[in-house]
Amino acid sequence: MATDSTENRFNYFFGVINLAGVFCIVWVLWYILMNPNTVMKLYTPMYGFSLIVVFLSGLILLTKVLDYNSWFENQSKNKNVILRGLLWTFISFLLMGVINYLVFWGFIGKFGIAYFSPDSIVAGGGIGAEPFAARENASTAILYYFTAFLWIALFWDLGFGRWPWHNDGAGTRAWSKFFVVFFFTTLFYIFLFHSHICYLFYPAQSKAGVAPWWEALASTGSAFFSLGLVLCILAWIIFSDLLWEGQPWKKFEINGEGTFGKGFATFIATLTLGIILLFIFLQIFDSVWDEAFVGGQYTDGPDWRYIHAGEISGFFVLAAFILKNYFNNFPNLNRLWLRALIRTLLAIAIGMLLYWFYYSPLATFFLAKVEGFAQPGDTPLVWTLLFLSIIIIQNEFFNGWPLKKIKPGVEDNG
Repeated sequence: MATDSTENRFNYFFGVINLAGVFCIVWVLWYILMNPNTVMKLYTPMYGFSLIVVFLSGLILLTKVLDYNSWFENQSKNKNVILRGLLWTFISFLLMGVINYLVFWGFIGKFGIAYFSPDSIVAGGGIGAEPFAARENASTAILYYFTAFLWIALFWDLGFGRWPWHNDGAGTRAWSKFFVVFFFTTLFYIFLFHSHICYLFYPAQSKAGVAPWWEALASTGSAFFSLGLVLCILAWIIFSDLLWEGQPWKKFEINGEGTFGKGFATFIATLTLGIILLFIFLQIFDSVWDEAFVGGQYTDGPDWRYIHAGEISGFFVLAAFILKNYFNNFPNLNRLWLRALIRTLLAIAIGMLLYWFYYSPLATFFLAKVEGFAQPGDTPLVWTLLFLSIIIIQNEFFNGWPLKKIKPGVEDNG
């Protein structure tokens, strides 16, 4: 057992102060960027949604895929933590712009797949080709693509880790992981999202994409089904990574490195848990709002039920990051299974508090949100992912400043 328990040295009150400060930063950014009544009005919502997803994906690309620290380890140690944090935050912002506007709008959408570019959609003409609708449809496609990226990147980091390039240099490892992650991202995007985008247009682009294969299963052709499922899977990936300390998947490691067996087991298990979680959410929704039906609007729509399951999972993911970064992954007990169980229950409780906040009158003031569920053009995922992005920036780029992170260092007896 650890004799110098780190939780005794962790200042939980300071953690609360830090969390309050981050909340204020998120609110200011929301007020400037997303609030429909103020400056930039990006929350249309798909345009702002896609930008936030791309920005978060850039953070994950740098920290989990390219492992930027291993490339700039010596330089990072010699930099002031504030200057270092500002530099990498600026780089992440530039990366978002390059990915969204140059790679997708300016290159892929212009020379390859038209629906990734608003200009290409408008140039193609037809119903729904006016600039606003074109931008919304292009943004929808981009956010779907990077939802698939977040799934594959975070799964790969948890399941395979550095395997099979753990004996190679940082450069080889980073670029190999980059190409593999984007290969599987594209594959799963085509399988789970592409056909929905093809059917956003009239007439449907039936020669470019098949009718959504999940329509009979999910009672909707909307890719909100896939989005909700992926987010439910991501909740378990984040829980097992942050709250369960990588268990039980670490049991498949060899010499502390990932293996094919570990990656395969992680993928199958988190996929199964995600399907179960989605099913549980749907049963709860049926008990609250009665059974959804084809053609149902708002809370009665099957498509909304699926994205709402994903939205709740997003609250759970945000809660896990809050518990890990601002409350020292409380509690730090001796037995792993017990502390993992309590942390999971706490994350669910915190997630439901965040859920209550978002759908309470308080959100009318903080987010200029219309009260009630299933409002047209509203999704809490935008606010949740913005909040999550700021937490990751503080944790990764600013090394937790001004809240100093202390690793638990608790021996596992469980």
